[in-house]
Amino acid sequence: MTDSQQHYLLIINGKSAGNPALRDAVDEQRQAGMLITVRATWEGGDAADIAEQSAGMGITHVIACGGDGTVSEAMNGLMRLPHDHRPALGIVPLGSANDFATSVGLPLEPGPALAAAMTLTSHPIDVVRVTAGRDGESTTSYYVNMTTGGFGAEITSSTPKTLKRLLGGGAYSLMGALKAWRHRSYRGNLHWDGKEESASLLLLALGNGRQSGGGQVLAPRAKLDDGRLDVLLVKDFNSVTELTKLIGELQDFPYDGKFVRYFTTSQLTVTTQADDPPWPLTLDGEARWYDHFCAEVVPLALRVLIPEDCPLLSSAHQH
Repeated sequence: MTDSQQHYLLIINGKSAGNPALRDAVDEQRQAGMLITVRATWEGGDAADIAEQSAGMGITHVIACGGDGTVSEAMNGLMRLPHDHRPALGIVPLGSANDFATSVGLPLEPGPALAAAMTLTSHPIDVVRVTAGRDGESTTSYYVNMTTGGFGAEITSSTPKTLKRLLGGGAYSLMGALKAWRHRSYRGNLHWDGKEESASLLLLALGNGRQSGGGQVLAPRAKLDDGRLDVLLVKDFNSVTELTKLIGELQDFPYDGKFVRYFTTSQLTVTTQADDPPWPLTLDGEARWYDHFCAEVVPLALRVLIPEDCPLLSSAHQH
């Protein structure tokens, strides 16, 4: 083995460790001369620990094999390493929701996805640091794709289709969906770029990438490498008339609509109303409850193996 040889570490979600297509793909790449080490996860936190250990193993590329959760964990492990010692991150989508892989244009089948990881160039992208807490406790984690808060945080890949239509559907299905969901709004104080605003929100989305929840596009103009968070605020409504206006605004994502606001910032802080219960916040697929959180962009923190013409790269259309 020469010093310059690429060494790939595959971190596979233990649930998918027996995936025949992935086994075949690994055999094929090894026969083609690729140096591949495989580790499977057993419990939560393993993917992050394995990714963190990669630096000491001479690994050049960490390939997360799993859904958004596995990708997120592996990425969090890489972020524990000093910037210059982080291997590039690749993705072989094996989960039920593969929002990040889908939106950047990666193949969704194990064979083509692994082949792509072996050939794609790595591009530096931003990651988002979230410091969040409740009852005086605080944790820090990172995400590459999307954080959703409030009602939207509860819309996951397991949500029934009727609720999935929430953002695109007509007023009737939305009213039905909200009633079914024991509709409540989330009150909080938001700070960004020297501004402060108190709002009663249905949904807050903080996009580095564009979609979450199994294909909901919540940050249509997001770029992965522009140093900005794309923020979507959807405010609460009181009547079907207001709801109709809200749905209309969701078609356009206006900068300053009555119910829908869409803007960019490098940092946003949210504090919930003093006596309210904590908000649900979903970071790349995992929901937790917090009473305060701050999201800030860490510019170009990680190199990721994605297509050259990926629409989420600022440079994609400038070549």
